[in-house]
Amino acid sequence: MIVVQGPVTLATLQQISQTLDAGAEGASVDLSAVTVLDTAGAWRLVTSGRPVVQASAAQQLLIDTVSAALPAPAAKRRARPVHHAAGGGLARLGEPVAGVVAKVAGSLGFLGFVVARLGATALHPARLRLTAVVHHMQEAGLNAVPIVALMGFLIGIVLAFQGATQLRQFGAEVFVVDLIAISILRELGVLLTAIIVAGRSASAFTAAIGSMKMREEIDAMRVLGLEPVDLLVLPRLLALVIWLPILAFVANMAGLFGGGLMAWTQLGISPGLFRTQLLANTGVDQLLVGLSKAPVFAVIIAVVGCHQGMLVKGDAESLGRRTSSSVVIAIFLVIAVDALFSVFFAVWGV
Repeated sequence: MIVVQGPVTLATLQQISQTLDAGAEGASVDLSAVTVLDTAGAWRLVTSGRPVVQASAAQQLLIDTVSAALPAPAAKRRARPVHHAAGGGLARLGEPVAGVVAKVAGSLGFLGFVVARLGATALHPARLRLTAVVHHMQEAGLNAVPIVALMGFLIGIVLAFQGATQLRQFGAEVFVVDLIAISILRELGVLLTAIIVAGRSASAFTAAIGSMKMREEIDAMRVLGLEPVDLLVLPRLLALVIWLPILAFVANMAGLFGGGLMAWTQLGISPGLFRTQLLANTGVDQLLVGLSKAPVFAVIIAVVGCHQGMLVKGDAESLGRRTSSSVVIAIFLVIAVDALFSVFFAVWGV
């Protein structure tokens, strides 16, 4: 038995530790001669792992309180053995895939909540902040017109140039008009517009909402009884749903103009012939097929960007990581959904 005498406090902690360490293994500690016991001394008695005897009621209460406040020891994780290199490689491949799936699932759950709030706002239109909607229409839509128009113009030039190079071998230069029209109106115009908007607006949404999350402004909204989704997400979502079809239309017109200009200079196809060939072989349905994808892409971009902003923690590293994730996830989902649209329209013969 180890007999401890006098005060067992922070001031005598080193001496008490030496006394406890010098005792035999498994020996109990006698506190009958202890005059003063503080939390530091009780902590040392508890961490020694030795049973305590002859303690007064106050001393025992302090020891029990300190023991209950100590964190539980962390359980050791058993490493799962990898039996062969193929299994290890498969695990390394599966972890990032599982992470992406988890992020997509989280975005889908957030989408359901946004749809519920959108329905509640439709029943009570006064909740909608029209000023915020107009502001985001300018930031995410109107300000993106120059870059989208330039992108469409350049894509039209590239398609016309590459198509002319190939079709000239067969004397079918006039069909470059059909190549440009169908490619831009049906696929490339809306897809590349959505990718540009995803890189431009999804990152901006994440950065703006994430900064508010870091400054605890979103918590303040909840304390005031305001729903952050109504104030921050819905205006951005509605702004993109309104403007992305317009931006896609701008990209389509710029692409046709760029393609027509290149066909005129490289193939000698006059603007009148270009227009005649375009109207003869390309229907309005090609334009509508492309524009029908725009609202879906807008919802994807807005929801992913806002959701990643809501997930930002209290540090700048988290903000940067979530901003990058929002762009990657939004572009991935836009391309994946565009592929599903293509299969759907092909099956139904549209």
